[in-house]
Amino acid sequence: MTVENNNLIQLDDLRVHYKLGGGLFSQEKVVKAVDGVTLDIERGETLGLVGESGCGKSTLGKAILRLTEPTGGKVFYNGQDLAHLPQSEMREQRKHLQMIFQDPYASLNPRMNVGQIIGEPIKTFGLANGEKVDKLVGDLMETVGLSRRFIKRYPHEFSGGQRQRIGIARALAVAPEFIVADEPISALDVSIQAQIMNLMEKLQADKGLTYLFISHDLRAVRHLSDRVAVMYLGKIVELAPGKDIYAGPLMPYTQALISAVPVPDPEVEAKRERIILEGDVPSPINPPAGCHFHTRCPYAIAECKQIVPQLVEIKPAHRAACIRINPENPDIKANVAAGLGAIGV
Repeated sequence: MTVENNNLIQLDDLRVHYKLGGGLFSQEKVVKAVDGVTLDIERGETLGLVGESGCGKSTLGKAILRLTEPTGGKVFYNGQDLAHLPQSEMREQRKHLQMIFQDPYASLNPRMNVGQIIGEPIKTFGLANGEKVDKLVGDLMETVGLSRRFIKRYPHEFSGGQRQRIGIARALAVAPEFIVADEPISALDVSIQAQIMNLMEKLQADKGLTYLFISHDLRAVRHLSDRVAVMYLGKIVELAPGKDIYAGPLMPYTQALISAVPVPDPEVEAKRERIILEGDVPSPINPPAGCHFHTRCPYAIAECKQIVPQLVEIKPAHRAACIRINPENPDIKANVAAGLGAIGV
């Protein structure tokens, strides 16, 4: 795989498979949480990662940072393959790669005060000691909108939004280049969500950060992301600039996700077509053959059960994985109406 200079992160056929031990008379099973993801994240951009619960979004983010060990493939950071680094060398890279967690309370040690929580990574990586640590912690608290006066307080003394600001300050403590934000606003009230998103935007502009923003909230992803990747059962099924994917989604799965996002205009909302997917997401232990989505797709044909679709460019910078569309025929509804079968192969 060629590593391009403008790409801070590149994933090459990344896989995370979990083995489930069988019983006395049962065979060992494998959960394919991430199943062959090839993806790049450009320096300074926010890549939104969306999909239903259980599709592998969080596992992908953790695998990039090796909080979850990949079982195959490569993870390039600035051209260096992190997936195969010894733990001692990977530890040194962690100051460049940080994470903001979904639950701001569960991710903070209740026995440590704010100064200790934010200061711990600074001390761990030997970036400062003594009074310099306290000054850096105070500066970081002010950067994320918290008063220095709170430095001796404990996590339970803060609101959910304040706790998430503490988590962001901890992630920033080692001056990282890349941050995986794993559902960073899902546990917060709507008004606080907007504050955290605005803070993340400001920090990105001020510090040149690169984000992988994982969320099931497509409104938040639309607000923050330069590009959006759609994930289904461990695979990326669509990838495009944010404005393109919302204006003209190609995959039936993406169309269904976007149709579920409410529109604030009641007249538009009343006239809008809502696409309801039938059935539940199949188990990653035994995913459907061919296109994983064919069991729920309203346009599936026999070939969809046999052919694994590849993620290919259908429109400029817009990729999708569907055998019923191609660059000449990108509209799946029109293709169905015209009686076209498998054309994107």
